[in-house]
Amino acid sequence: MTRRQRVDDLTMLALPEAPALAPDGGEIVYVLKTVDEGADRDTRSLWRVGTASGAPRRLTHGIADFAPAWSPDGKQVAFLRGADGPAQVWLLPMDGGDPEQLTALPLGAGAPTWSPDGTRIAFAAPVDLRAAPGEGDQDRARRAAGPVVTDRLDYRADGAGLFGSVRNHLHVVDVQARQCRQVTDGDWHASGPAWSPDSARLAFSATMAQNADLVFRSPAYVLDVTDPAAVPELAGLADGVCDSVTWAGDGAALLVIGRADSAVGHAGLLRVPLDDDSAPVQNLAAALDRNVMLARTGYSPVLPQLTEGGTGVVFCVRDRGCTHLYAAAADGNGAPRPLVTGAGRCASGLSVGRPAGAGAAGAAGAAGAAAGEIAVIVLATPTSFGEIVTVDLATGTETVRTQHGANQAGVELIAKQEREFAISDGTTVQGWVIRDPAATGPQPLLLDIHGGHSAWNGTADPVRLYHQELAARGWTVLLLNSRGSDGYGEQFYNAVCGAWGEADAKDLLEPVDALVAEQIADPSRLAVCGYSYGGYLTCYLTSRDKRFAAAVAGAAITDLTSFAGTTDFPVQAELGGSPWEARDRYAAMSPLSQVERVHTPTLILHGLADLRCPVGQAEQWHAALRARGVPVRLVLYPNASHSLVYHAAPSARMDYSRRLMDWIERYTSEAQRLVRESR
Repeated sequence: MTRRQRVDDLTMLALPEAPALAPDGGEIVYVLKTVDEGADRDTRSLWRVGTASGAPRRLTHGIADFAPAWSPDGKQVAFLRGADGPAQVWLLPMDGGDPEQLTALPLGAGAPTWSPDGTRIAFAAPVDLRAAPGEGDQDRARRAAGPVVTDRLDYRADGAGLFGSVRNHLHVVDVQARQCRQVTDGDWHASGPAWSPDSARLAFSATMAQNADLVFRSPAYVLDVTDPAAVPELAGLADGVCDSVTWAGDGAALLVIGRADSAVGHAGLLRVPLDDDSAPVQNLAAALDRNVMLARTGYSPVLPQLTEGGTGVVFCVRDRGCTHLYAAAADGNGAPRPLVTGAGRCASGLSVGRPAGAGAAGAAGAAGAAAGEIAVIVLATPTSFGEIVTVDLATGTETVRTQHGANQAGVELIAKQEREFAISDGTTVQGWVIRDPAATGPQPLLLDIHGGHSAWNGTADPVRLYHQELAARGWTVLLLNSRGSDGYGEQFYNAVCGAWGEADAKDLLEPVDALVAEQIADPSRLAVCGYSYGGYLTCYLTSRDKRFAAAVAGAAITDLTSFAGTTDFPVQAELGGSPWEARDRYAAMSPLSQVERVHTPTLILHGLADLRCPVGQAEQWHAALRARGVPVRLVLYPNASHSLVYHAAPSARMDYSRRLMDWIERYTSEAQRLVRESR
């Protein structure tokens, strides 16, 4: 007996993350994310499974164990454990025994990276520049209660708050001596480090410029950690943005996910020569015209991985809403080739190696990869939220190694139907329709709009379970990758810059018209919702169009002038200048400038700790609609940052979905239709 999915099923989900392949290629350690309903929190623990056989087994029993990294000899796994305080690096012996805490830093540690010789672990960690040597907890608390004085506004990632006097800096731990030392210092931030092949240097990116909060730049640097007096040296991309940095196999170049400038646009996979100033920077992914996936929050880390003895590299790109795996020559010769592609298939996490006995390094298979090499990914599909999968890099053979979704075997997912819509100016917009295949005739329709420069895809979605529940209740859900979406080329990606709402409104409204004409959607029962940039478009559309009977704006942006001065996002590059340089354009694109035209009952959902889209944006919209007599409700979630729908407490995420469904069903009901028609 099967049933349709419900929002409450969030508590049943078991989602693999961050696979790490053992040096001998024999087994995989990965993170399993589950929900502790009683404690109202997500939990993460480490699991292990063989690459060829064997059932998954749990390794750790912490509530927040993540970021596993194998030692080069395969005897230990370093990982982060967070519980009562900030996450610290721990070591787990793989031949049995309890994990041991390795660091005890006041503000915690970052993801561990082993040196190739196995003697040290490097990571980035937050450091308070005001901390005095030997300072105790009470002293730190007293100082933290004082004012924050800063010349520049440095924000934590993902809307989580101001850094104040805290900066991210690199640390190195001697594993045998259990000694940790900070190896960078200063009023700037360092990214996660990568070791050189000889274990002597660290590569990383850093925001050293004094105006880095105004014109974002994060060049690549290299530091010799064998010399305590060494300082970071600029390695390349002085005017660029480096999201992640690793080394080419011969140590003569860096492989960087980023851009050579700070403009809005695709990230590339850049080969940056270290010892030859005349050698050009090459984008190994240029031929694809696709965005290389970043190693940051919201993307699940997919750092490039070397193959074929360092002569090849595998990486992920966003293609038509999906995240696909490609391979390329590390020297830039030849075009990238696909490894894992296909509609409704998304890869995340990435680890590469060679199982024992698989053949000598450099023995190439028919597809050009070294024979026997495998990649390990988390692969999501239209019927799976994600499982651990191995991919033979020579043959492309995929093997599913986990079945954590088996506890959902009795839950039937309604498949997303892929569609393409011809827009009146000749643009083609791809999207998905979620609708009970047995349904006939017009249904109420929800247009759900994704966040900025993101994209919908055809995989099972563990975040927006309300899509499935609404479809089971007799709704049609429409998901569109309008202009500005990721995976359709850089011109499409940049098409909304300087024209928010103006460039993409037709991409959203004309497909709605098409579904109405096809008698799939009931024109009197249309609703719209969205989150972040999708929340902005929800407010923009209801201030310019009267067709929607209900709206739900999550993490909305309503006034672009105040937004530009308070967000942690460099929005001026997106909007074509600062508010005082483009005052009329900011007003033309701001929902608030035409709020007097809004008649759509609107539910506003917002995190109180959101600094990407500050809560004042929601409060302004609520105040204006309330004063005008438009039905409106404001719901503020305590301690929730911009990642509310992804990382807030499970109860808050389910509450978000339930309120959304209740609101749109209430205001698209037959009784409400009669009220609207009587006005």
